[in-house]
Amino acid sequence: MNSFCKEISIKEIEGFEIGNAEIREAGTGCTVILAGEGAVTGLDVRGGGPASRESALLNPLAANSSVNAVLLSGGSAFGLNAAAGVMDYLEERNLGFPTDCGVVPIVCASCLFDLPVATAKIRPDRELGYQACMNAGNYRDGVYGAGTGATVGKAMGMEHCMKAGIGSFAVQAGDLKIGAVVAVNALGNIVDPETGRTIAGILDDQLNFVDSIEAMLKGLPVQGVTNTTIGVILTNGAFNKTELTKIAGMAHNGYAMSIRPVHTMFDGDSIYAMSKGNVKADINIAGALAAEVMSKAVINAVLSAEDAYGIRSVKALGK
Repeated sequence: MNSFCKEISIKEIEGFEIGNAEIREAGTGCTVILAGEGAVTGLDVRGGGPASRESALLNPLAANSSVNAVLLSGGSAFGLNAAAGVMDYLEERNLGFPTDCGVVPIVCASCLFDLPVATAKIRPDRELGYQACMNAGNYRDGVYGAGTGATVGKAMGMEHCMKAGIGSFAVQAGDLKIGAVVAVNALGNIVDPETGRTIAGILDDQLNFVDSIEAMLKGLPVQGVTNTTIGVILTNGAFNKTELTKIAGMAHNGYAMSIRPVHTMFDGDSIYAMSKGNVKADINIAGALAAEVMSKAVINAVLSAEDAYGIRSVKALGK
């Protein structure tokens, strides 16, 4: 990161609370980003197999102006059920779109595929979504929340993959704050963009890294859409929904910097961008910073992970 920016905690971006909740024995969990009375939000989906909820509301042409929460969850499409618990939590606090019949909380959600990690029959549900909200403020990087069952490097099958998790990174440039939270569950390998060195990914029988593109050229054994990296950009910049959609799109460059390959038909890669602030900032600068913080958050998601469910981590291998 350049000298004009200073690193800050993701928790220092005002107006947002982040909570993790897990079902540890099932190898799954969810992470909620609460935005109180609402945050202007955009979304850009690049992967071929997303599992998502209320995504149409984030189209710049849609009337919706803000959302009360974004949920990142494991459990594949089953994990979308956890968003109902987030709605319960918000409704209890009278947070949502006002109607004559009471508030309707606006909760967007995206899920990753972690069903093979421990058990496919237990997934994030309404209760776990509610618990994630109750845990708001407990966020930490690693094998927590939506990153509990996350893995990377699956082009040769689960037996050759490595453990990942959820990661974050944030910076401040002047008054502008921008950060990323991302659950990394990619088909591809994770690469340090500064050195080109593989950090995590496909392991051969001697625990050496296998180039992911080379593995795919030899024949891809993965069946179905079993991956997906899902993330959120948070900022105090004053941006509208169209601008945030563009910032989310630019943040995908952060995926491309660190995940190889990315945006395949076996991934459902999605990025939200949420704004609660009035700091005037150039959209091009914000988008460029979004890509940088997202890339570093991806790296932190694998570096902070530990061995779990019989799957090796970077920490354990010392690579």
